[in-house]
Amino acid sequence: MEIGKDYIGVGVGAFIVNKNNELLLQKRAVPAEKDHWCIPGGRVELFETLEQTVIREAKEETGLDVKIISIMGVCNHIIKEENAHWVAASYLCEIDKGEPRIMEPDKASDMRWFPLDKLPAKLTITTKKALEDYNNLK
Repeated sequence: MEIGKDYIGVGVGAFIVNKNNELLLQKRAVPAEKDHWCIPGGRVELFETLEQTVIREAKEETGLDVKIISIMGVCNHIIKEENAHWVAASYLCEIDKGEPRIMEPDKASDMRWFPLDKLPAKLTITTKKALEDYNNLK
């Protein structure tokens, strides 16, 4: 049995904005939504809180220590064509320590800062929803 395919997965995303009003995105190297840009994140492990997960995943994927500012929203990440079903919470985060770098090259083929008004066209469903939630917070 595979999480997110045979049963619903629970995940989180770290919406990290720097002082230049740029968003940190990574390009997915694996399905679902391969070659789309996304915020760092991943699945919740057994007995782990959502907040613990977003801090852990940000560190594992980007090398960054992040501080959570607030929860932004929840996304129903359903892609029937790819047999993928996740529920993912996004958190507004700021960098506490470190410089971003690709820590999992098997999962992310690129990582960059993008101005919030010049994001790439191919964004994942969860990233689009997190962006909506971020704009609603303002």
